[in-house]
This record gives sequence, structure tokens and C-alpha cells, in this order.
Amino acid sequence: MRAGLITFHFAHHYGAQLQALATMKAIQALGHDCQIIDYRLPHTTRTNRLFKKSASVRAVAADAHTALHYGSFQRRFRRFEAFVAEEMALSPRRYTSVDQLRAEAPEYDVYVAGSDQIWNPYIFANRQFDPAFLLDFGGAVRRIAYAPSLGVPTLPEDKAAELKGFLAPFSALSVREKRGQVLLREAADRQARVVLDPTLLLNGEDWGALANPTRRKGPYILCYFVSDPGEAAPYALALSRKTGWPIVQLAGARRKIDGAAELVFDAGPREFLALFRDAAAVVTNSFHGAAFSLQFRKNFFTSMSPKERAQPTFSRIYSLLSQLGCADRIIGLDDTAPLEAQMDYDKVYERLEAERADSLAYLKAALEGIALPEERPQPAAPARPNLCAREDCTGCAACAAVCPVNAITMEADHEGFLRPVVGENCILCRKCEATCPMLHPPVPGPAPAQAHAVWNSDEAERLKSSSGGFFSLLARHVLEQGGAVFGAVLDETMTARHVCARTEEELAPMRGSKYVQSDLGDGFRQVKELLDNGTPVLFSGVPCQVDGFKRYLGKSYDNLLTCDLVCHGVPSPAVFRAWLDGLETARGAKVTGVRFKDKSHGWSHPWLTVTFADGSVYTEDFNRTGYGRGFGMQLFLRPACALCKYTSTSRPADFTLADYWGLDPKLELPVERDKGVSMVLVNSARGQVVYDALAGQFGQTDRPLDEAVTGNPRLKSPLKANPKRGAFFAAFAALPFQEVEKRFLALPPLHYRAAAKVLTPAMKDRLRKLLK
Repeated sequence: MRAGLITFHFAHHYGAQLQALATMKAIQALGHDCQIIDYRLPHTTRTNRLFKKSASVRAVAADAHTALHYGSFQRRFRRFEAFVAEEMALSPRRYTSVDQLRAEAPEYDVYVAGSDQIWNPYIFANRQFDPAFLLDFGGAVRRIAYAPSLGVPTLPEDKAAELKGFLAPFSALSVREKRGQVLLREAADRQARVVLDPTLLLNGEDWGALANPTRRKGPYILCYFVSDPGEAAPYALALSRKTGWPIVQLAGARRKIDGAAELVFDAGPREFLALFRDAAAVVTNSFHGAAFSLQFRKNFFTSMSPKERAQPTFSRIYSLLSQLGCADRIIGLDDTAPLEAQMDYDKVYERLEAERADSLAYLKAALEGIALPEERPQPAAPARPNLCAREDCTGCAACAAVCPVNAITMEADHEGFLRPVVGENCILCRKCEATCPMLHPPVPGPAPAQAHAVWNSDEAERLKSSSGGFFSLLARHVLEQGGAVFGAVLDETMTARHVCARTEEELAPMRGSKYVQSDLGDGFRQVKELLDNGTPVLFSGVPCQVDGFKRYLGKSYDNLLTCDLVCHGVPSPAVFRAWLDGLETARGAKVTGVRFKDKSHGWSHPWLTVTFADGSVYTEDFNRTGYGRGFGMQLFLRPACALCKYTSTSRPADFTLADYWGLDPKLELPVERDKGVSMVLVNSARGQVVYDALAGQFGQTDRPLDEAVTGNPRLKSPLKANPKRGAFFAAFAALPFQEVEKRFLALPPLHYRAAAKVLTPAMKDRLRKLLK
């Protein structure tokens, strides 16, 4: 049979040319003739050029860089051109538009739409499907697809309808990732097989025969990044230090990473293959970087984008490595392998060869027009409750508390955050699913009509508090009724825990902010027992904890008061512990106390103060400390904080407390403002009764709610995730914390800080757009 394959064969990208060649060779190895239809989009041809010739800042910088390394980039260009000419069997005619294909369609027995993102409408200049790659040309010729990708998580209705029409003539469909399979089923009501990327249809010997025969001397770590190296770069540096091997960086992205001994600009496809063949280890963020590491049996680490990590089952790299039993080579997972871990390629290849046989069987049947083979059954995953996704989990512990057989424990993940882990003794009662706040998002209620600026009349108590001391009044009110207060303290190991206070002495450690995740332990059950016995209780925490607690209770209690805090985000306990360890090492003494917001320098300029067993003290402006800077930059906050469901004035607790930032500076108060002022929202009728009862113990003034929201923007919207967060935690896992501090938490140079003060947010946004 004569097959005509259409794909991205001419783009000067390693993955594009190698997948095109692999598909062609796989068809030929099945006993059929195959030519690649020489369809070259003008846009693609232009992007192959050495110089961008654009006025954008980024393009000008790229052109300047190309000029500096012109000889290398010219060799690279020639090598890509030569590879197509020497290795690919092309159609006699070259086409540059779908109209040309329709007017004079190439003659084959079967058309094959090949791999890569040929079905992604958004990569083309007009942001529409290219009909050529959907085989919308030719007459009554059989049409099949091998591993194309749509490259998008969703399709709007108009594009879904258009795709359905294009796919109607296809007799066999396959895709390269699970998400594509779902989209084709939703858009076109067609079942598609998930098959291997075509580069994996060949084997290491096949690719070795195509590689440049020249070999590099001595072991090295190959780095290949097609986007910002992010979390992969720290692993490369740590691996280099551990082994003593130099880093050779293949310039998919032009920026040289720290520690790279050599940056390669002139590699064509043959040199690309040789670099992988000869490497001692590989660190990459490219799918094809991982694929060729597998082909040449290299120990490697790779990474996923934040979008892929949010839905790993739709990620092609996670899908592939999970199938092959080596998903632990993905950086940033709970089970990421240690740096020194060797891959068990005997087991990997047992699975790879089975997947390869399945994919080739599909391709053979599709080409020949016979019945497609049945898919191999995948082993069923053990039945487990469907708890919320990792990035949504707040660690509220409601699921663990409600479990009737204690099958759920809260355990630290690879970033140090407590998350639920379901044990083998789960009875699938699904109470955890019914309780999880993230599976049943809060229904917004009415916002309070106003905010209150409040200060405790007891000035000594006010000074011991983070803001105006209103929490102490609430807590004492409950204790005086013989009640209990649950809140966060730092224990003797400086671990934040929720504990029960029944006395003033036990209450004292709860005062003050705790900028770290608190371990709730068995607190929910303890509180419920007290409530059921008629004991008054005040439960205090961040809003996700309060909501989780109330969901766990499942009903209202007249003897319960709740108080939530306006939260900037929840930092990792592991990072806090590492920072304290650094202080202890530097001082040679154990930390005995931490005040995150010491008001000794004034409420409006809080300092972080740490005391040590030898009596010494470390104190510094909170925002100048490494921990304070990382907290402020959202570098080590819980993933759910960037998606927070509680950033509104509709709150789950009876009271909401915060520092009253943004209080009108012209407003005259009868007390010294810089000793602290609380922002208080009264969110319920029960809260209003208590607020009125305590009125004689505090001063206050009613304020517009909008003023409180302006000063505390977390009452309106969550913080944006820091794009460097993944890189921070990768470095945290791979490098000494002292170096992590220098890389991510140190104060920037003076001129940078000066510019940051001078530039307005609008000016910064304009600069970012220019640099894009």
C-alpha cells in the first residue's frame, strides 16, 4: 500500500522532525510504502529563519544573540535542512496551502494524519484548524490518524462542531494523550485509541544509527529545556555536584542555567540524538527529552507544567511514565525518586515493548483497513474515595476527622504540607467525600453591612497581640463561662498545632500570628465532645479550617463561637523548620520562641523576633528576613491558597479578624494607633450578641466595608501563584537550604529595590508586556 503522511516535518524543532521520520519509518517497517506529503506552511518556514526581524524587545534580543553566535546557528539551520533532505521520503510536489492540496491532491491508497500538535487550532496564524492536517482534501481515499494532539484542555462549541465535521470521513482515530481522547469523544462522539508517540515506535538502536557518530569524551549531564527551566534546573545543579559530572546544555531555551559548563547552539537532529546517546544522565522539561532518555536507557528527571500537574492524567509525560512504571522521575511529586536512584530499565522495557506492540498493531490494522485490535485491559486501580484534587486541598482535616474507622491520616507531602492519605482499611462509606469543603464549595451568604475598627481597652493585652487584641476578649469571654478555646500555638519544637486552652495561662501562647500551617491533630473530635457535653467553645483558625470544622460537625451548636482570620496564605511547615534550623546552626543554640509580628517597633512596621535557649535574640524587619520575603512573594504557600474559595466578605465564622490596614490616616482615634487596631467583621446574629456584650471592654468605630476590603485585599480575591514556586520547591528538595535562601529569598540588589519603589504597578505591567 502507498501511504501519504501529513505532519510537521519541516519545522526546525527536534521533536517535530524526529516524530515525522519515526512515523514514516514505522509505516515502512510494517511493509508499506510511505511518503511525507511536503506541506510547508509559510508561517512555519518563516519561523525557521535565523533572524526574527520583529520590533518586539524579545525578538530584537534574540536577533542580537543570534548575531553573536551566528556560526553556530547557521550550522544548526543547515543540519535541520540536510536531515529532511537525507532521511525523509517526500511527495514529488511541495504544497503551501490547503487550496493547492484540494486542487491537485497527491495520490495515495491511504492518508495518515501524523503526530505532534497538528490538530491544535491555536498554533496557526489565524487561530483556526488547518484543514490540511485534518485531511480535508482528496477524493474517496481512506483516512486514519496516528497520535495527533489537540494540545488544548477544552474546545469551544464552534470549534468542537467544526472538528466533528472534519473527523467524519476518518476510518480510524488515535491520539497521543488521554485528554485528546476525551475531547474527541465529547466533540465528535468518536472513540480514539491512545497510542505511543511515534518516536517510541522505533528503538534505541534505530535512533543510534541516525545519530552523529562523533562521541564526547567523559561523562556529562545533558540538560534540554524547551521552556523556562524552572524546577528542573536545581536538580541538574544538585546532580552535577553529587556526581562531579559537568552540565552540557542543549539550547532549546537560549538562557544558560547556573552551573552549565557548555551551551550547545549548533545541534541538528543527528547531534541531538548523539547528545542523548552519550550522556551519563539527563535533566529535561521536554516530552521528547524524556522519550529519548528512555530510548537510550538514561537515568533522567523531567518536569511538568503547572497546568499539567493540576490534571496529571491529561499530561502526556505523566501518562507515558505512569504506563511505564517510572513516574517517579517527574520532579515535584510526592514520590519523586532521590537524585542517586537508578532506573530499573528491565521493568521499564517490559512495559514499553508491550505498549509499542499495541501501538504498532493499531497502526497496521488502521493502514490495512481491517478490524482494530482490542485495547489491552489496564489493571484496575484500588477503590478509594474521590477526595478533592491536591491543588484544591486546604489540609482542613475534616475528612480525617469524620472517618469512622480512622482510615485517613494527615501526612506531610513532599512540600511539607499536611494532606489526607487514605489507608487500606477504608470501608468506602464516602463520609469524607460528603464532608470535604472543596467538593462542596461554600455558598456565599450576605456580607456584613460595615466593618469595625477595634482596640482592646487593656493596653498591656493589646501590646501582646498582633493587632488590636479583640481575640483575647472573645477568648476570655468563653473561658469565664467555663468554656474552652481552640487555637494555634507553637509548641516546644516550634511546630504550629491547634490546642485546647481552659485557662488564661494556656490562652497566652495563642495570641499573635502564626505564619505557618497548623496541625489540627484530633482537635475537631475534641471540640465536638466538649460541645456535646454542653461546654462553650471558641474555635479560631483560618477560614478553610473553620469551614472544614463546621462541615465536620454537620449541625449548629448554640454553645459554639467561631472566629476566622483574613489570611495571606498558609506557608509550608517544612520550609519554616528549615529556616529555623539555619538560625540554630548560625547561633549554635536552640530556638525557644518566635514572634512573627513583634510590635516593639510599632504595629505598622512589624518585626520578626526569635529567642534562643542561650538567651540571645534575633530580630529583624519581617519583610527583610528570608522567611518574611518568601511569605510575601507566595513562594512557599499551599497550592490551594492561589485558588482560595474564602477570599470574600461572606465568611464561614461568626467573627472575622485582621489587622486594620487601610484605616483612614486622617481618622482621629482616642488611642495610639501604632499599638495595633483590629479589623472586625461580625458575620452572624450570634456574633452580634457577643460583640454587644463585650462592648464595654474595647473601643471601636464603625467603618465602611469597602475601606476594610481595600486595606485587606484577601477579602476580595486570592493571591496569584508565584511562577517561581515550583523552582523554589525543587531547589528545596535538591539543594542545601542555605543556598535556596540565597537564590530565592535574599534581598535584591539596591538598584532593583530603588526601581521597584519608583515604578508604579501600571509601569511594571507595561515593562512586562514589552519584554514579552
